[in-house]
Amino acid sequence: MENQNGIKLKFCGGTGAVTGANYLLESTDGGGSIKILIDCGLMQGTSIADAFNREPFPYNPAEIDYLLVTHAHMDHIGRIPKLVHDGFKGKIISTPPTKDLSVILYEDALKIIDSDARKSGISALYDKNDVENALGLWEVLEYHKPFGLGHGISIYLRDSGHILGSSMIEVNDGKTKTVFTGDLGNSPSLLLNDTEEIKDANYIIMESVYGDRNHEPKEERKNKLKEVIKDTIVNNKLLIIPAFSLERTQMLLYEMNGFFENHELSQIPVFLDSPLAIKITQIYQKYSSYLNATVQQEIKDGDDVFNFPRLKATPFSRESEKIDRTANPKIIIAGSGMSNGGRVVHHEKDHVGDKNATILLVGYQSVGTLGRHLEDGEKVVKIYGEDMQVRASIIKIEGYSSHKDSDHLVGFVETASQSGTLKKVFTVMGEPKSSLFLVQRLRDELNVNAVYPELNSIVDLN
Repeated sequence: MENQNGIKLKFCGGTGAVTGANYLLESTDGGGSIKILIDCGLMQGTSIADAFNREPFPYNPAEIDYLLVTHAHMDHIGRIPKLVHDGFKGKIISTPPTKDLSVILYEDALKIIDSDARKSGISALYDKNDVENALGLWEVLEYHKPFGLGHGISIYLRDSGHILGSSMIEVNDGKTKTVFTGDLGNSPSLLLNDTEEIKDANYIIMESVYGDRNHEPKEERKNKLKEVIKDTIVNNKLLIIPAFSLERTQMLLYEMNGFFENHELSQIPVFLDSPLAIKITQIYQKYSSYLNATVQQEIKDGDDVFNFPRLKATPFSRESEKIDRTANPKIIIAGSGMSNGGRVVHHEKDHVGDKNATILLVGYQSVGTLGRHLEDGEKVVKIYGEDMQVRASIIKIEGYSSHKDSDHLVGFVETASQSGTLKKVFTVMGEPKSSLFLVQRLRDELNVNAVYPELNSIVDLN
């Protein structure tokens, strides 16, 4: 970036794709400059993802002073150890739950990275030492606590309502306030507080995963889930739910706990077949004060909201292998959410051809993933290199997404624009058609200056 007074923003990732968040802010004044990264995530789910993740960063990591982390999804934190390996020695800042979740996610990621490296014969993206060094640089900051970074720059974290500990990051130099939304929650959430309002920003860099479509109503999603489980019970079936270990799994457990506890459905065996999801659920229990008031009250009243009598956690592979011995009806919740790895793929390989099985998709399915192929209704899918006939029922419920849909993204910007300070909105973290659709809606309906930035483009925020 040119060394001129003011603030410049470079889009180093997260444009043209749903994943790979990485943005560089450089503030320069007469006394020098400060370089701040917001998120440093993996690109996931595309044919070019591995090549992108291995590329040198489009900046010198050793020159970065701060890395601010919005939340603990791998498309926002997945390349931080690589950043440290490549020379970053600054401070990393996030909320406490985000740091604790990241510790667990890195443990899981290292296993995958090591396995992929052995199979491909190329070096791992990073190793355990890089993770440990990254965590050694990591500091925590609670919501609503102003924090100075130097050179007149301060930051302020607001609750985005997306996952436990997720934050929107306000960066303020006294003249300009720039907000990085990270991912925005599908409020009101079963578990989390609502996304906080932004009212006085000059620039917003916002996600657009669902910029071109809306979710079904929340009561409808609950009824759909209940009907799918009821069908599983009545017709003695197997229900497989590929679920993201972070947030989606906890939402499903909470819903099922309600169904069974309130005697809305007969209890059947439910297997939580994900070591990662089991550990993450423990973090949700540790940070119950970050959950919404309703859930906190239920916990206070003695309800273990993520547990019920016939739920069985299977952290070890030998336990997972025994699940098939349990007669139907039963439910298996396993990762990954897009069926692009993890134990759920083994279950899908065994049962995708079974007419007495249902595969329930409850989240976004990235282009090229097995989950997307199933969502698109393909009759033959490739699993572990083998062509498999799809005979299982494939059902999709959109409403359990942890992202705002198109109408609520527009509503978020509408609130932010009412103060008259908003100069420009940049739509990122979405497929191009989704990001561009949201740009057009913001222009047409709100008369907001919205743009879809290109990768590695630089804008002047003076």
